[in-house]
Amino acid sequence: MSKGINHLTHFDDNGQPHMVDVTDKAATSRTAIAEGFITMAANTLQLIRDKGHKKGDVLSIAQLAGIMAAKKTDALIPLCHPLALSHVSVTLAVMDDRVHITAECRLTGQTGVEMEALTAVSVAALTVYDMVKAVDKSMVIGGIRLLEKSGGRSGHFKATQGR
Repeated sequence: MSKGINHLTHFDDNGQPHMVDVTDKAATSRTAIAEGFITMAANTLQLIRDKGHKKGDVLSIAQLAGIMAAKKTDALIPLCHPLALSHVSVTLAVMDDRVHITAECRLTGQTGVEMEALTAVSVAALTVYDMVKAVDKSMVIGGIRLLEKSGGRSGHFKATQGR
């Protein structure tokens, strides 16, 4: 297999899956920021905004779930390296028709933290859904994407607006 720009790093030369060997990579400072949304009915958003749910503060619980998920990404996604994250933050903001979720992960290490940030956003959104599904089953989770990453061999990436 060619090791060009389109090389899939999680497959060996025989096409078999493997965890990427990062033994010889230098440890560098790495950061990833991801975002996503969960769209819902106005009355559901108001319930969340008012902290009126009998299960508790939906946003705080989803925030904790996202942080916990980032720390467990290697257990959820095959071939992800277990990482000693030095920072994880998850922010949930109520907007007009949705909750906007962002996550930032950082470490100094040999591999990136994009999957951890994306997992944090995904699990935070799923937690919001789980907590209020009795009120609104028509919620839609979407827009989950990497906004920015820095560090490592591939350098800096910043998503374009409007995707």
